[in-house]
Amino acid sequence: MGELGYIEEAEALRDDIVADRRWLHRHPETGFDLPETTAYVASRLREIGCEPCEIIPGGIVAHVGNVEGPCFMLRADMDALPLREEADVPFASANGNMHACGHDAHTAMLLGVARILKNHEAELKGCVKLMFQPDEEGTAPDEVTGSGAMLAAGVLENPPVEAAAAIHLMTVDYARGRVYTRFGAAFSSVDDVDIEIVGKGCHGSQPQHGIDPINIAAHVFLALENLIAREVDPTEQCVLTFGSIHGGSAANIIPDSVHMLGTLRTVSEKTRDRMKKRTAAIAERIAEGFGGTAKVLFLRGVPSVYNDPALTEELVGYIEGEAIAEVELLEKPLPGSDDMSVISQAVPTSYFVLGAGSAEEGCAYPVHSPHVVFDESVFPQGSALAAAIAMRWLENRGGGERPRGRARLAD
Repeated sequence: MGELGYIEEAEALRDDIVADRRWLHRHPETGFDLPETTAYVASRLREIGCEPCEIIPGGIVAHVGNVEGPCFMLRADMDALPLREEADVPFASANGNMHACGHDAHTAMLLGVARILKNHEAELKGCVKLMFQPDEEGTAPDEVTGSGAMLAAGVLENPPVEAAAAIHLMTVDYARGRVYTRFGAAFSSVDDVDIEIVGKGCHGSQPQHGIDPINIAAHVFLALENLIAREVDPTEQCVLTFGSIHGGSAANIIPDSVHMLGTLRTVSEKTRDRMKKRTAAIAERIAEGFGGTAKVLFLRGVPSVYNDPALTEELVGYIEGEAIAEVELLEKPLPGSDDMSVISQAVPTSYFVLGAGSAEEGCAYPVHSPHVVFDESVFPQGSALAAAIAMRWLENRGGGERPRGRARLAD
């Protein structure tokens, strides 16, 4: 690594990392429509000698090192949320969108990694691929989210990626500068559950002449609550939540239809598959029993993020061995989701959480809150961590050794 360690070299880039993050924070964009964001990131990459390529709208790939050697990939997400910012910071967004999940910092930290890698390019025992993706939040109407779209566009090819990693900032329960991970399933899968219940509208004073879809929806909702309570192992993480039920427009008119929209989250692919089948069957049969119909769709689904145990153990050793942080192993998967999951099902992957301030440290709002604030002091640490795991992984394979682990579906 030279005279400076990873932390010292990243700290020397603090002003650049923070400046990049603040620019991105002021200019949040959503979905795949990231013209300002991608132009900024591409220009910063060119400044340090990289040749960025936009392989899909809003998705950039760049390389540092020898593309003939082993290849390790680092991912940063760049999209924001369609959320009006209420955080009291001088660089707040004013365009109705907000980087409320820290993607601006993820991007800035990966730009910092690019600078570190470029400074040591001659030392790299292979190639580091930098993946800047759109639409991790899944706000675009496309069926496939950003990571899946980049996977389909060949992000793991030319050169072939053999292992990958990502970092996510978290607040409230995650202390400043602490690093967290786990072996196996790390995040929940997610599927949007879209149910349309069709009955027959009529006047509210004569319900016998219609088929009430609101009544059907109520029975479907309660039955699906019991599905969780009676058909899922109580020790297993599984959530089915409906956040939107809409139907009708007047007190005395039974509508023709009701629309239910919810989210299904599991950490087991077997449970995910079974729950999708049972949810559809219950909704359809209940609707049929009342004389109506139910159409059930599962939209924009991504699997659980799977941390390859062998790779994760190796990378944890580098993080602690380089004195970047102590790594705490989480007891159970995080309930949120991340579409890095589709990468983790294709190549050995490790996903790390970096604490950006706990509630006791003044970061009392969670990600996706319009009030969330991230402690900027941890950004260089994130860059140092990512640079260290990539460079040390390549160093360990400098003789041409290839990792033996293979990604697999979570149980």
